[in-house]
Amino acid sequence: MRGQAQDSSSTEPPHPGLTEYLGRNVAQTMHYTGAAWLIRTKRDREEAATLMRSKLELKPGMIVCDLGCGNGYHTFPMAKEVAPSGKVYGVEIQEPYLKMLEEAAKKQEVTNFVPVLGLLHDPKLPDNTFDLILLVDVYHEFSHPVEMLAAMRKALKPDGKLVLVEFREEDESVPIKPEHKMSKAQVNKELNANGYTCVKEFDELPWQHMMWFGKTPESGAAVK
Repeated sequence: MRGQAQDSSSTEPPHPGLTEYLGRNVAQTMHYTGAAWLIRTKRDREEAATLMRSKLELKPGMIVCDLGCGNGYHTFPMAKEVAPSGKVYGVEIQEPYLKMLEEAAKKQEVTNFVPVLGLLHDPKLPDNTFDLILLVDVYHEFSHPVEMLAAMRKALKPDGKLVLVEFREEDESVPIKPEHKMSKAQVNKELNANGYTCVKEFDELPWQHMMWFGKTPESGAAVK
């Protein structure tokens, strides 16, 4: 099975990729060979992943996306929440992840999962489709944040929400490298510049911010 991807845009990114965006250093993407860390046994305790997913308030019939889904740690629990009529799209830019995802979907008998091989600048998602797009510890690695945020904005329904979960830069006790953390101020700075407005926050996760963004009406041009 392969993803239901749009092919309207070029496979070549419009520029080599940013190393800095609006005052923030862009982190390198974690290689798929580090996938075991994503499903470590203590992850739920460290990140309260089950609690985080409960705050998404998923319902049967919703169409959601786990963007930068890795090997499906959040993807498949979400797929079960929106079943039977809903779907979860899992987007990755490293093809070995898709093979892991397809094998896991079969093993867990998840049939409402759509794997998508995205690009650095394009998640390859259909327009006006998603109730929710979830990004867990991935946005800070985007080498093409402006293009990705624009594509996700198009993919969301008018009332759809983008949910960012990022390790807290403000908290020195969070044992994550600085380049893989973001402050609320920086998240808002970047999202606001690209047509999004924060509409909700959840501050009770052990290590991470959790922030919901809706589309800003008649937003202006993105800041590059």
